Amino acid sequence: MPGIPRDEGGPVFREPWEAQAFALAVALNARGLFTWSEWAAALGEEIRRAQAAGDPDLGNTYYRHWLAAVERILAQKGVASAAILERYRDAWDRAADRTPHGSPIELRQEDFEA
Repeated sequence: MPGIPRDEGGPVFREPWEAQAFALAVALNARGLFTWSEWAAALGEEIRRAQAAGDPDLGNTYYRHWLAAVERILAQKGVASAAILERYRDAWDRAADRTPHGSPIELRQEDFEA
């Protein structure tokens, strides 16, 4: 597929957060939160929604769909409400905004209070 980064060993992640999103889904499956069939359905739905909204599907947004599928499953299974997920997403955005490029992003209580 065009747009998918590769090295001599095959496909690689573009950014560390993509690898973390991948690992999160694998860990949640290992804990029994969802089956791989449920996962495939959720990811497929997220990709279809994005394509319907105009995503050209060049491969560079794949892990955004992956993360959206994780969030959707967490909400559907009652693990975290949509409001909680939004609160954490906003906190991460604030933390990322104040973090110098190349430094690890760390959540602080103040990120949740803004």
